[in-house]
Amino acid sequence: MIKVYRYRVKSLSGLLNKQARAVNFVWNFCNDTQKHALKWRKKWPTGFDLNVLTTGSSKELGIHSGTINAVCEQYGKSRQQFKRPFLRYRGRRSLGWVPMKGRDLKRKGDSFRFAGNTFRVFNSRDLPDGKVKDGTCFAQDSRSNWFLNIVIEIPDTQARSIQSGVGIDLGLKDFATLSTGEKIANPRHFRELEERLAKAQRARKKRLAVNLHKKVKNARADFLHKLSHRIVREFDYIAVGNVDSSGLAKTKMAKSVNDAAWSSFRDMLKFKAIAHGAMVEEVSERFTSQTCSSCGTLPNSRPKGIAGLGIRHWMCSNCSAVHDRDVNAALNILARSGHRAPAEGIPVH
Repeated sequence: MIKVYRYRVKSLSGLLNKQARAVNFVWNFCNDTQKHALKWRKKWPTGFDLNVLTTGSSKELGIHSGTINAVCEQYGKSRQQFKRPFLRYRGRRSLGWVPMKGRDLKRKGDSFRFAGNTFRVFNSRDLPDGKVKDGTCFAQDSRSNWFLNIVIEIPDTQARSIQSGVGIDLGLKDFATLSTGEKIANPRHFRELEERLAKAQRARKKRLAVNLHKKVKNARADFLHKLSHRIVREFDYIAVGNVDSSGLAKTKMAKSVNDAAWSSFRDMLKFKAIAHGAMVEEVSERFTSQTCSSCGTLPNSRPKGIAGLGIRHWMCSNCSAVHDRDVNAALNILARSGHRAPAEGIPVH
């Protein structure tokens, strides 16, 4: 299993800034080489070809040869991934980035050695024993703080036997409703600081605006990490609705949808489940609010369309069961996953 451990760097920020400028130079050289191949209709250079062209430049640029190789290889991968003839140039506005080969990073107590330098970090959590993989890098955030991202391979966790399962209905009023009946309030991190952020932007206080954005991002990530961690520890099987956040982000609800970060939450559930031996499945949420979780039918009394969004409780006209709209949807999501059989079956069309 591959995991990434992130540590904030305490020392040698000036050196990293200098090396980041050299990395940008190498990246832009790769882009120039690609444009030259396009102009003269030559073979597009691969990451290996770019490594050959940059051989011997390490001493002059003042960066490790493994860093130059990693930049060239990443350029080739990114160009192929985004299916573009060439990529954007890296300039002053680009956040700092210094990649390296996994073999070039050495541990030294609570510090790390790279290219003859010792980098002290805030040891927020212990790094497990394992092989450090390629993809490890130094990266800079919007507040100019440097972080060391270590990609490490650790033994796989044995899958747990499925004893307990939960369905999760994601929403805006309540961030998540569990099939157990628990409702998790939506903290609305961005909305709480939206007015302060607007004032800072109107006053052109760029540093304050950046700090507020970072505060929102950190608070949101902390909430999502803690919630996803609790759920994967409590339940062996997790079924979550595949709500289309990208589509809703194009509507009038865009701010609230982006603030909720449903996609990030689902991603956290998936990789945390792997680490804890649990299982996560995305389930179609179509008709989950309208289907009766007791009898599995679509009754005439169900909430329908946009007009029915305000209906939070309803009674099934077929079996007389009374439902909370979100809890009913969460129960149907769990039933649709196959780990709780509904009475009549739930339509997915």
